[in-house]
Amino acid sequence: MAAIELRGLTKVYPGGVRALDALDLVIPDGEFFALLGPSGCGKTTLLRTIAGLETATGGSVVIGERDVTGVQPGGRDVAMVFQDYALFPHMDVTDNIAYPLRIKKVAKTTRQAKAAEVGARLGLEHLMDRRPGQLSGGQQQRVALARVMATQAQAFLFDEPLSNLDARLRLEARTFLKKLQRELGVTTVFVTHDQAEALAMADRMAVMEAGHIRQIGTPAEVFQRPANTFVAGFIGSTPMNLLDGVAHGGTLEVAGCALPVPTSAEGLLADGEKIVYGVRPEYNAYAAEPAADALGGKVVIMENLGASHLVTLDVNDVMVQAIVPEGREPAIGDQGWAVPRRDRALVYRDGELVAG
Repeated sequence: MAAIELRGLTKVYPGGVRALDALDLVIPDGEFFALLGPSGCGKTTLLRTIAGLETATGGSVVIGERDVTGVQPGGRDVAMVFQDYALFPHMDVTDNIAYPLRIKKVAKTTRQAKAAEVGARLGLEHLMDRRPGQLSGGQQQRVALARVMATQAQAFLFDEPLSNLDARLRLEARTFLKKLQRELGVTTVFVTHDQAEALAMADRMAVMEAGHIRQIGTPAEVFQRPANTFVAGFIGSTPMNLLDGVAHGGTLEVAGCALPVPTSAEGLLADGEKIVYGVRPEYNAYAAEPAADALGGKVVIMENLGASHLVTLDVNDVMVQAIVPEGREPAIGDQGWAVPRRDRALVYRDGELVAG
């Protein structure tokens, strides 16, 4: 196992496209680290550059205190699982798992024994003589994981390995993968565009945009205290309410309503300062009766989330979303109030979080 450190890592493609812009990042030994961001943000390029499949334009990649920037992929002692699993269709499960050991010229009996051992650990013992075309998507994924485990590499690199699975299998697979990583204790970098995956699986995560890292933190830190409006608008199964406002003494004028300054920004705003007020729907309670320190408006949309409903209010032509528990949902056209939690609301100035 080994830590991964990126120092000023840059990748520029022909034509001047800057996919990675002088990134600095340290991933400690044994950490499960997720790279999250929209399509085209650079997360897969970053993973491939760590693996050596892309050549860095500038900066360095250090794995286990060894600078591997100029080292070929086979010499970096990392193992990668691709989105399509990249299994050899003409080989059975045993040979697919053992293939990296074959490349290292490990004796056939030894590599087959290792494949059998790892395959059994992942519940593949009854499938070892089958070929990939005879396996389900979930089984193929486990074969790809077994192949990675057989290499006993210093770090595992995953490029959206769950994206080809159906919703139910995806939930099972992410639980299995996180449990496996904890047992093995191997440094793992996991690329995904799925926020739920990153929040559920990662010890820490980086949110990327256009070749830059916009925030690094634990899932709780990134969800509860997004460092900027990009992360605030990107993270969360329901987008954060980001509402223009103006500071007036100890209150904020937001969508024509008066709200108290959030606890985190108290005493940090100038009178008349323009800000963006942020509060997640999960921290924005719905009230059917008039409430103090609330945003009042008409219910225009109701979305069923299962155990709760997402309510959209038209507050003076500004759309505000709140969560209401099952059984208490209002009707379209009702007057309602969204009551933000002051300790969970945030304020952004010039796109960046204001916090003491």
